[in-house]
Amino acid sequence: MGQHSEITLYAIVDIETTGGYAAGSSITEVAIRIHDGKKVVERFESLVNPQCSIPLYIQAMTGITPDMVAHSPTFSELAPRIFDLLDECVFVAHNVNFDYSFLKYHLELAGFSLTSPKLCTVRLSRKIRPGLLSYSLGRLCDALGIPISNRHRAGGDAEATAILFGKLMEWDTNGSLAEMLKKKSKHQQLPPNLPKDQFDALPENTGVYYFRDLGGKIIYVGKANNIRGRVAQHFSGHNPNPQRQHFLRHIHSVTYERCGTELMALLLEAAEIKRHWPAYNRSLKRFEPKYALYTYEDHAGYLRLAIGKHSRNHQHTHLFHNQLDAVNLLLRLIEQFNLHPQYCTFGGPKQLIEKPMVDTPDIHNQRVQQALDYLANELPTFAIFDSGRDETEVSCIWVENGKLHGMGHISQFADIRAPEEVKEMLTPYISNRYMMQLIVNYAHKHPSKVWRPGGNLPKLYGYK
Repeated sequence: MGQHSEITLYAIVDIETTGGYAAGSSITEVAIRIHDGKKVVERFESLVNPQCSIPLYIQAMTGITPDMVAHSPTFSELAPRIFDLLDECVFVAHNVNFDYSFLKYHLELAGFSLTSPKLCTVRLSRKIRPGLLSYSLGRLCDALGIPISNRHRAGGDAEATAILFGKLMEWDTNGSLAEMLKKKSKHQQLPPNLPKDQFDALPENTGVYYFRDLGGKIIYVGKANNIRGRVAQHFSGHNPNPQRQHFLRHIHSVTYERCGTELMALLLEAAEIKRHWPAYNRSLKRFEPKYALYTYEDHAGYLRLAIGKHSRNHQHTHLFHNQLDAVNLLLRLIEQFNLHPQYCTFGGPKQLIEKPMVDTPDIHNQRVQQALDYLANELPTFAIFDSGRDETEVSCIWVENGKLHGMGHISQFADIRAPEEVKEMLTPYISNRYMMQLIVNYAHKHPSKVWRPGGNLPKLYGYK
């Protein structure tokens, strides 16, 4: 499909809508300009009866009122004509994925399947005229001296986009448009504000990626075995739901951190989500512990053990992912250390059957302290040594007393005189129940990669 080929037609599109996403909004106006690569050869525009209310702020912005569209055709009535214009043309729009998602969705409701290739004039402008302060249609036209009238009306915006498109074709001396239209090009899949060179620089390795907004704030953290492939999946398809549309519009950059193993990537993802609380990560709560074991002294001097909801404001003895794990542990401590059940609270209204307390506070508290010491000593210290990001290094995940101490990558050529020296080379992380479950499960499945105090590092690595 050549950019000046006689058989290539470009459908330059602009629409006005009742909202920001296709599945929950309707179209109020459509404008299409058919461009042959040199000039506009056909024009179409029409108001559309959305068959629903138009929000007041939309009326104020576009000037389209319910009275104006009351007697206009519905989209289903216009669909055959719109599809006929778009079919076999390159679909061109400013922020093309927005207009394309609306028309594809509503055409499908009317029985038509839109499969046109897409071209985004935001991305094309960034490529051909880099360095401008803004690429919104209004400011871009001002900067380039393009007249624009009837702003926020489909006809006016489509006309301005057609002029912009013509100028971009004149200025395109490096074949940027043709490159964007190649089937293997990711340009039209990418969000309008994400530079393609950033996407192209992503590695096909295991790690964690970060989507950032205009100010550089992290808005999403993800884990991937193939970073570039996973990032591309976010932009494939034409899901019309509002969450995805808002998400794509807010992505202005992508950064990444490579990891030696999938386990390390999973741990880093969980740690970064907890640290940054990104706006578009929706499964944050699964990483948080739900229950905790607390210790306190009552008015009579007896130490009590209690299961309760986890609170960051209270000092805890042990954390649990669910209440059943917490209750089972407390029952085990009661039996193993002959603790008095009346002085143990299980987080619910019903307690164990009461029996008279015969021990003095000193004797009782000694048993409780033995149980707490047992918990502390039972928690293991070990390290997992595994593949690095390349053959010159290894990865290490260090667990100290049942909690993640840190992780990182160690050079194979590091001067390590004792295994414990590795601990000082790692980046500290605060673990949670979810992360420790990942680590413990992996250690059970791969015992040859686990180092424990008193042992030597696995022979695979450089320590001798």
